[in-house]
Parts: sequence; C-alpha cells; structure tokens
Amino acid sequence: MNPPQMDALATEFITVSRAELKEKLQQIEACVAQLTAEQLWNRRHETENAVGNLLLHLRGNVQQWLVCGVGGHSDNRDRDAEFADRVPTPAEDLLRPLRETLAGVDAVLAGLSAKDLLNTRQIQGRKLTVLHAIYHVVEHLSGHVGQIIWATKRATGRDLGF
Repeated sequence: MNPPQMDALATEFITVSRAELKEKLQQIEACVAQLTAEQLWNRRHETENAVGNLLLHLRGNVQQWLVCGVGGHSDNRDRDAEFADRVPTPAEDLLRPLRETLAGVDAVLAGLSAKDLLNTRQIQGRKLTVLHAIYHVVEHLSGHVGQIIWATKRATGRDLGF
C-alpha cells in the first residue's frame, strides 16, 4: 500500500471511529430516556451491573484510554468506584460527564494524523499503538452499549428500534 492509500485508510478509520462513538452515545441516551431512576440503578443480582454503573464505567474507560492515554491529559480514574457506586445518581448527572468526555474524545480523534495512529502510548500498564487504543474503546463501548440495550428492553419490555 502506498503512502496516499495509507493516509486514506487512516482517515477512514478515524472517521468511522468518531461516527461509531457518536452513534453509541445516541443509543445510550435513547435507552436512558426510557428508564426510571429505579430501573437505571436496578440489579437483579449483586454480580450484575446497573445501567448507572455502566455509564460511570464507560465514562472512566473512554476518558482513561483516549482523553488521557492518547490525548495526553492526566489520568485519575478509580475503576473500582465505577462499579461500587450505589448512590442513585440522576440520569442527567451520569449522561453529562459521558457526553463531555466523548466530545473531548472527538476533539482528540479529529486532531490525529495517519502517522499518529502508529505512535505508542502506555495505557493501563500496557504499551499500545494509538490505533489499538481507539479500536479498544470503540469495541468496549459497543459491548457495554449492548448490555444497556438489553437491560433497557428487559426493564421496559419495549422494542427500541435499533
């Protein structure tokens, strides 16, 4: 593959990643809009994650990997607290930081070049390329959004249309 093709491939990867993150946020918002405060924090079993905890976790993961790990900002994540939290935080107070984080991610991704994708970063004690970090976040977010969709369908009995 010649350099112009590599640049086009890198640009497409970044463009698709940005679009996927925006789409997943829209799906999260649509799900959360269907849930009551009780449903947002419901756990049928202690080993389950409430949707509220998943929102905290997604914000932490995306922040750590892309805003901090790729974007160079300081990281102060407390992953265990994301799952331990049992305070029924209102939906908007969970969505706002997630939206802000994803906006920050979009800015980081928009500023990347093809060459940047092959740079390495240290994230969670692992040496990874920027491309790997982006790929991880998109797939990780998608997996948890699937859980949020399932939990919303289970709680509401509604077809969400996606």
